[in-house]
Amino acid sequence: MATSAIPAPLAQLPNALTLARLAVIPLFVALMVHAGDAHSWPAGILFGVAGITDQVDGFLARRWHVESRFGKIADPLADRLMIDAAVILLVVYGRLPWAGLVVIAARDLLLFAGWQMLSPRGVEIDVNLLGKAATWLLYAAIGFRIVTHDATEWPLWLFWIGLGGAVAAAMLYMRDARKRIGAVARAERGSLVEQADARETRAPWRRRRKRRLRQ
Repeated sequence: MATSAIPAPLAQLPNALTLARLAVIPLFVALMVHAGDAHSWPAGILFGVAGITDQVDGFLARRWHVESRFGKIADPLADRLMIDAAVILLVVYGRLPWAGLVVIAARDLLLFAGWQMLSPRGVEIDVNLLGKAATWLLYAAIGFRIVTHDATEWPLWLFWIGLGGAVAAAMLYMRDARKRIGAVARAERGSLVEQADARETRAPWRRRRKRRLRQ
């Protein structure tokens, strides 16, 4: 579907969903704090809705060809903030192990470092399929952990599987980032060599022109 076929207000829907996901994070945190170490259906439902909108906004942006730089930055940021907030609170209330928070924090720092390297060079790398699947698993695992009793263990196993996939996806992302940076660096070196060759090619002609002018 072409961009021109989408009304302007509707074309803003993907970004609006992303902004809504960012806006509900404080409410989600308040619901989690209110529940404490108990399960919470309101917080779980809100978390699940956020996970669904994460899929919907990206799908609509691609379907309608209305991807934007804002969406490419804000969409993953909203995911990170929502998931990180949930993990931090679940860890604080003893419903997730500290190791999970450490791994999540390390992964996010790794991705941020990659973005810092790529952004100045104008290089963008799309999220890979493994990363998408890992995000779905993390949303599902955390959501089920929020709404189930503390003795329920299977959401923990699902969480570790999703977290392992997220770490693997981050490593693939960094590998692709190194390749893209290397390709950009080679292209820049090639451009410099071509410019130097062009200057050397023009140099004899300039010297001959100067001699003719002196004569």
